[in-house]
Amino acid sequence: MSTQKTLKQSLTQLLDKRFVMIFLLGFSSGFPWVLHGSVMTLWLQASGLSRSAIGYFGAVATVYAVNWMWAPLIDRYRLPVLGRLGQRRSWILLTQAAILLSILVLSSTDPTQNLVFVSLCALSIAFFSATQDIAVDAYRINIFSKEEADDKMPFSAAVSTTGWWAGYGFLGGAFALYLGGETLGFSWPEVYRILALLYVVMMGLVLLIKEPEVEPISAIAESQTVSHNPVVHWFKTYIEAPFVEFFSRCGLKLGFSILLLLLVFRLGEAMLGRMSLVFYGEIGFSTDEIALYSKFFGGLVTAAFSLLGALINTRFGVIKGLMVGGIAMASSNLLFALMAITGPNVNLLLVTLLVDNFSAAFATVAFISFISYFTSRTFTGTQYALMSSVSNFGRTSLAAGSGGIVDYLEGDWALFFVLTALMVIPGLLLLLWIGKQIRQYQDKYDVPQEA
Repeated sequence: MSTQKTLKQSLTQLLDKRFVMIFLLGFSSGFPWVLHGSVMTLWLQASGLSRSAIGYFGAVATVYAVNWMWAPLIDRYRLPVLGRLGQRRSWILLTQAAILLSILVLSSTDPTQNLVFVSLCALSIAFFSATQDIAVDAYRINIFSKEEADDKMPFSAAVSTTGWWAGYGFLGGAFALYLGGETLGFSWPEVYRILALLYVVMMGLVLLIKEPEVEPISAIAESQTVSHNPVVHWFKTYIEAPFVEFFSRCGLKLGFSILLLLLVFRLGEAMLGRMSLVFYGEIGFSTDEIALYSKFFGGLVTAAFSLLGALINTRFGVIKGLMVGGIAMASSNLLFALMAITGPNVNLLLVTLLVDNFSAAFATVAFISFISYFTSRTFTGTQYALMSSVSNFGRTSLAAGSGGIVDYLEGDWALFFVLTALMVIPGLLLLLWIGKQIRQYQDKYDVPQEA
């Protein structure tokens, strides 16, 4: 089969209208990170908080790393009344309503007066966002049949990534920062109240999307977890069974290797990302410039490279896609180090963002595809939440110390970015090891050939 024909067939996948639903839900997943991340960072910086304090404030996102603990509930418990909308849509709608309420409460606070309450509001947004992600990720996998998964999954990951960056970057993120920038000049509480309106729109869109089919637990799985005690039976069926199934299917060595890769692979990128807005402000970029270059331009670049990443991952496999993304990740961090030396050069910033968002797109698409390939269709929400939670632990909890590292280095941003580049090396070595295991155990553990 020719490359041209293969490329045409691959792009034809995007005509499936289900990708529109995936894009909308991706937007809904990315947008909360603007609320407890980007906007909050600039609000705290304007309020006079130190780099360390801003970095540690990011620990509210730790809930993304532990949402596997309540994933079985989201995966299987049917909500009263709202449950008529379907298992996935009902939970998405409930969590969006909770985020909307949290935004409105947050808009009535002031970090200089009550930082603890502001933290609790941000934690509430992060908690309900992490809960929403369980249902959104399960939706994205369940919407396609088993037969479609191999062809659709990389593009599903790309469209989801594009939607996520539309929410976090070139649409939601840029809009939010422009509202609070030098030109429009809204106060940050006013910005939050305006952004709350977007959630009203998103809740309306959820009512319009199609509910996917959720596969029932098999008779074999039920028979393995039989207990006369209903509490014990529920625990074994919905909490223990997903983990047992994962390690039984992949094997202990490959299973733990996958989890370790998810923990360390994007740690350097997360360290950089948490401090990037603080860095831009300190070297002289205005809020309007950050909105234009980092959010709008960067988000568009990521969206474009996400589709390219899907094409490459479809043709060459997600292992090679992760390798490309990891190398590009280290390169972009070194460009940040160069910018720390040269100062606020717009041309260098654009080149840096081009490489940075290229690496983010490739790594994210390959990462989502990688996790999706190892997720069963019976325990979709729980297993995906477990694996993404491990990744998020590195991106949130471990990365929360990034501000403290910069302070320890006495504001030496160049050295900080070099250190984050070196953090990519362990992940690349582990990726080579996993690739070898996958080739060795593909037939035995039913690992997809595409990986």
